[in-house]
Amino acid sequence: MPVESDKLEINNFQLESSVEVEDIVQQIKLLEKNKVLVHIVSYIHNTVLVQNLLKELKKTIPQAQIVLLKHDNKVITSVTVFTIKTDDEKHISDEILKELCIDNYNKKQSLEEYRVQLFQRYFTDHLTNLPNLYQLRKDMQNYDDAGLILLKIDNFQAINNFYGFVVGDYVLEYVGKLFKEILHEHKVYRLSGAEYGIITDSRLGFYQLKDYLTEIYEKIKNIEIVYQDTKIYVDFTLASSSNRDNTNIFSKVSMALIYAKQQGVPFWIYEDRMNFEDEYRRNLELSHVVREAVDNKRVVPYYQAIMDNKTSKIVKYECLARLVDHNEKILSPMLFIPIAKTAKIYNEVTKLIIDKSFEMFEKSEYEFSVNLSIEDIMSSEIFNFIINKLKNNRSVANRVTFELLESEAVKDYKKVDRFIGEVARYGAKIAIDDFGSGYSNFSYLTKINADYIKIDGTLIENIDIDEASFIVVKTIVEFAKQLGIKTIAEYVHSSVVMDKVKELGIDYSQGFYIDEPSVGLTEDKNKEK
Repeated sequence: MPVESDKLEINNFQLESSVEVEDIVQQIKLLEKNKVLVHIVSYIHNTVLVQNLLKELKKTIPQAQIVLLKHDNKVITSVTVFTIKTDDEKHISDEILKELCIDNYNKKQSLEEYRVQLFQRYFTDHLTNLPNLYQLRKDMQNYDDAGLILLKIDNFQAINNFYGFVVGDYVLEYVGKLFKEILHEHKVYRLSGAEYGIITDSRLGFYQLKDYLTEIYEKIKNIEIVYQDTKIYVDFTLASSSNRDNTNIFSKVSMALIYAKQQGVPFWIYEDRMNFEDEYRRNLELSHVVREAVDNKRVVPYYQAIMDNKTSKIVKYECLARLVDHNEKILSPMLFIPIAKTAKIYNEVTKLIIDKSFEMFEKSEYEFSVNLSIEDIMSSEIFNFIINKLKNNRSVANRVTFELLESEAVKDYKKVDRFIGEVARYGAKIAIDDFGSGYSNFSYLTKINADYIKIDGTLIENIDIDEASFIVVKTIVEFAKQLGIKTIAEYVHSSVVMDKVKELGIDYSQGFYIDEPSVGLTEDKNKEK
């Protein structure tokens, strides 16, 4: 394709063999104007191809100026033909230089415009056409006294999942336009996901900021968006900072936004005295400790004895998860289990406890129990792991009880039933842990085919002095007996409580009065003595 300007025309040709010379020369002749400049570019000039080309050009276009140039390609010879129709007496090379200069200038201008457009796209959110996070950070650097407010759509994930991403995108665009109208005195930014930001001209004091956030919230709460006759309601959470400087303002306001969401309040204002950073730092440090302990298999079971109330003999043990850090300090599950879940290594913790518990009781004839959360049961990975464990350890399988911990209400009883049915095939049993607290109720007992009920320790520990606790526990025991379910009392911490537990006819007891959790079995330690 020729490259043209007002006067100058540039054409390029390539040859690999001297047989192509005649055809190429005829094509060049058709381009002939009153001024012609030909550049012949080849690896060497004394080849048959170049010499024939030179000879034919001089014969066919005698007025053409011909220049021989070199390049590194040994196969191809290139020919560039510059043609101009002009009455100017100047040398053709001057005309070419002039035209190339103009062409280069125009290209430079185009590149500059493209660069500006590209740069603008880098700082613009493509969906809403609002300035993005990069622009916000850049603007914050230019205004030392500016304040930052973050706004987030609370229910966007639910909207996006239910209606689909097309509607989700529509909501994000709508909200962006709405913010530009309502908050027209500020520059509105769309950050990541369903999060937006605005910059205030100056930092406000706590009470000024509180009034201002209240004013904004009143304007944007209960927003109704209509999409193709469908009404979609959108809720928001806001956050800002009342600090005197903007050091780490993004992280501080983001932490305040998360906190506001967790607390279920319309907005939160960050203050240094809240020490959010310390909590995040501790969690990060603890996350490292948990990962390191899991990698090195230093999540271990501690064993606490469970006594038969009729014979007063230890008949089983509960395997309780503990973490041993690199300083040999023991961490309780209350501390490290939430971190393991956040770090997505909770499944590995469950596997370690099951592995080590099975290994311990292969050498013992006691029954034992292992705690499982509802998340464990819902996990196909853990389900398959447990079934394989039971298949390959038949001598232990009929002595293990899986205690179901309720971290949340059970949403899929079919999966729970399937789990219970499968483990029962190998002789394993099921216990409902902490019954009487949280989501546990009597209808829960009718839905889950349990072998044992472990009565929540908060009911047991004051059973000797709290009449209400005594009545509740009595009711649970009577109901369990009618269903043929054995009962276990937790938190038995004194002889008086022990007497009350026996009086109520509870089958088993567990607590510090009987045994404290430890790395070995109580009966083994007694034998050693």
